[in-house]
Amino acid sequence: MPITVTAPEGVLTEAGEREILPRLSAALIEASGATGNSFFNAIVGGTVHVLPLRHIYAGGANRPIVMVELKLPNIGLGSIEARQAFITTAAGIVAELCVRGHKPENTWINIVNAPDGGWGIGDRQFTGDALIAAATAAAH
Repeated sequence: MPITVTAPEGVLTEAGEREILPRLSAALIEASGATGNSFFNAIVGGTVHVLPLRHIYAGGANRPIVMVELKLPNIGLGSIEARQAFITTAAGIVAELCVRGHKPENTWINIVNAPDGGWGIGDRQFTGDALIAAATAAAH
């Protein structure tokens, strides 16, 4: 489950650049109810992209937006409540890891879902049912 964080230079603290992905990963795992599930934990990862401010735009102008994009199969965070839990927690994590003065409206979080069967690990295609079966097997 890839998480991509894009932030302008100087907005995340130095510790924030290191800590944001592990903390967002833990938030996703918790919001998914998969804490301790070895299969699920192993497929959560991501990247942090720190770019010059001149490369970050909102409303047609440079703005210090921190973007968190979570890509999931269509079964991931399957309820409004689960998505809200992740968004709330992720926004709090970003706020804690940014420099003083970062405004909440400059944190954008979105969840993108792949259609059923549009998820793969290596050369293996997973449907929602196959992912559930793999995660259930790892829980036992």
